[in-house]
Amino acid sequence: MISIKIGNVERKFDSIDSDWINQQISNRRRAGEPVCVQVIIISGNINIALRTDGCPKGQFVERPINDQEKEIFEFWERLGLKNSKFHPQLLIDFLQKMHDYK
Repeated sequence: MISIKIGNVERKFDSIDSDWINQQISNRRRAGEPVCVQVIIISGNINIALRTDGCPKGQFVERPINDQEKEIFEFWERLGLKNSKFHPQLLIDFLQKMHDYK
């Protein structure tokens, strides 16, 4: 299962499209709001949550991550998705790649 939350709006992977992502991010940026994107992936050995730096700081339970989770975290960082000024297409690219983990 993959879900994405932008601001306070959450959707499951199957109901996500690029227009929705672009609209959600653009609306927040135009309003001067921080862009908080959270992606949750739970599938097989994968159980992770990723977020942009526009999200409020919260507590996380730290545990060792497995190799698949590490690859996902590294891909997220390589695309620059930790930075709140990321281009929406990078998030779309990330989600397309994560389709394999659905």
